[in-house]
Amino acid sequence: MTDMLTAGAPSRAAALLQAAHQLLPYFEQGKALDKTCVRDAMETAFGGSDTSGAWVWKDGYEAGECAQILLLLKYGALMRRQCETPAKFLAMVEKIAGFALSHTRRSETSQKLQQFSTPLPLSAIVGEAAQSRADDVVLEPSAGTGLLAIYAKLAGAKLHLNEIDDVRADLLGQLFPDASVSRHDASSIDDRLDASVSPSLIIMNPPFSAAPGVEGRYKAAMGHHVQSALDRLQPDGRLVVVSGANFSPANSAFRSAFKRIGEIATIRFSAPIAGRVYARHGTTTETRLTVIDKKRDLSPDLTAAYHNQA
Repeated sequence: MTDMLTAGAPSRAAALLQAAHQLLPYFEQGKALDKTCVRDAMETAFGGSDTSGAWVWKDGYEAGECAQILLLLKYGALMRRQCETPAKFLAMVEKIAGFALSHTRRSETSQKLQQFSTPLPLSAIVGEAAQSRADDVVLEPSAGTGLLAIYAKLAGAKLHLNEIDDVRADLLGQLFPDASVSRHDASSIDDRLDASVSPSLIIMNPPFSAAPGVEGRYKAAMGHHVQSALDRLQPDGRLVVVSGANFSPANSAFRSAFKRIGEIATIRFSAPIAGRVYARHGTTTETRLTVIDKKRDLSPDLTAAYHNQA
């Protein structure tokens, strides 16, 4: 039996996608996944059980995420046409997300690097805030399994997906074959990304306080991710960020980061998100959704409002 834990990233990505295809009919039929069907799909795809070390439950959760993406690739455009309002589309997406397993088992790596995928309903809200169009070039610097990218894909945008994890990067290449995929540390994405990638829209859910090669919490991580993304963004472009709830100018830890943001851009919207939104994805950390336009003299400028509150 092949030990898939020691197999290369392309082989593991292919196995995850195979499992996702086996799980897809459950979502198509409106049936909730359970541990039995996920285990069956994973054992078939990986050629062994989790107890034998062929795969871990984090892989099973990611296969479920990929199945959701496959569903939206197949039916998402039709779903949007049939829904009269964004709220109705969101309700349908919430129902789909409810069919997936809760992420009750986390790997040491996923905890350390804060690899918490964006829940599908929150991704839909990010997509609505982003307002991506077919003529957009969309960059997602920390793309994970593609739960944010799928909505830009449905809008017909050109995608560039960056993901530092090799298995996830290979998986993205298979799920989104028309996208370009890179594998850089997203906290310095502007320095690392090819000069030809010039995004008009960036959507991101980076690690809140973690960085590769850094032990323990790294509070400056979020600011670095946002600043580097803004540096790469085209003039007049939009950046939509899912961050920790404390990422605001009212927090002295991020005051300098927001001062720099205010020199080149305007915060159009910012609101906290209850921790329960992430509960099924293995954390209850409260988050924040922020929309930043890379232009000045817009209204409202929430940066000034935050400073007035501090």
